Amino acid sequence: MAPLSEPERRDFWEIFEDRYQVRSLILTSQLPVARWHEQIGDPTVADGILDRLVPKAHRIEMRGDSMRKNRGKPTT
Repeated sequence: MAPLSEPERRDFWEIFEDRYQVRSLILTSQLPVARWHEQIGDPTVADGILDRLVPKAHRIEMRGDSMRKNRGKPTT
């Protein structure tokens, strides 16, 4: 995954801004929140998005092996 381009950052920001304190948002990611700043690519935009998202988020972090490892293996 590459860092977001300027138009992608703008779109991502607009979604968060439109929904902030008005609507729910479900967001899934395989990238830990600690790495979102580098992925978003602009520190100011990343701060704005994370300031709106993280404080009220219900985070579910999965642990363990990936289920993809088990796909295709015959069950006994």
